[in-house]
Amino acid sequence: MTSASAAHAAEFLKGNDRDRYFASLLLPEPARPAVQALLAFNADVASVRERAREPAAGEIRLQWWTDALEGEEHGAVRQNPLADALLDAMDAYKLPAEPLHKLIAARRFDLYNDPMPDLPTFEGYAGETASVLYQLAAMVLNGGKELAGGDAAGHLGVAHALVGHLRAFGYNASQGRIFLPWSVLAANGVREGEVLTGTVSEGLLAARAQFVDLAREHLAKAEAAIAALPASLRPAFAPVALLGRYLVLVEAAEEAPFAPPRDVADWRKIAAMGWWSWRQR
Repeated sequence: MTSASAAHAAEFLKGNDRDRYFASLLLPEPARPAVQALLAFNADVASVRERAREPAAGEIRLQWWTDALEGEEHGAVRQNPLADALLDAMDAYKLPAEPLHKLIAARRFDLYNDPMPDLPTFEGYAGETASVLYQLAAMVLNGGKELAGGDAAGHLGVAHALVGHLRAFGYNASQGRIFLPWSVLAANGVREGEVLTGTVSEGLLAARAQFVDLAREHLAKAEAAIAALPASLRPAFAPVALLGRYLVLVEAAEEAPFAPPRDVADWRKIAAMGWWSWRQR
């Protein structure tokens, strides 16, 4: 991996996904640049919806990444520093391309305004967009060797996605998007128009409480699975230290599901993940 491409990937990650950037600083060398390249790729793909004026433009950008991963002769693709850094990381640690193809395919859902239909679909989406990042980061820390099982990455990815979409619920609703499982909302009597107009109802608050409980359940299972891993692999899961804090803030705003989320100061994020990582030694 060229130093220029690695540095670009790190800066891109810092500017577009600060939480994961701070988490990556806790990783040892030489794994850190490879994981940062992977996370920077994800940050680019995850932001396609926000940068594309219409779905067709987003589809073109996602297809570019698909082609970049498939090409045998990468040629001009290597001129893109994010792609260069990612391809180098994949080569260095023999990372499989298939999970990244699935991540790209899952992100096509973001381009449209169809509600997330149900919990199994959401969990599949979370697995392909969040869990995969934990799994591949742990693989890098494992020297490129595949890991048995995947409970830590699986549960933490779902918890991460639930917390993220609870916090972004109001913003997504204002953009005509519903990412939390619609079947749970509908079962509580919530109507789509209420969500899209920012209308608070008893059913919406009940559904929100169920999502919080589900996030806590997955978070607890993730913590238990992480504790069972070798200490050398646990730094890949450092964001677990933030998710509990975010859930507390979500619960504190239980009567205001559409309000902008309260954040945690950067130094507190770094301290929380640093302290957690130190305890995992």
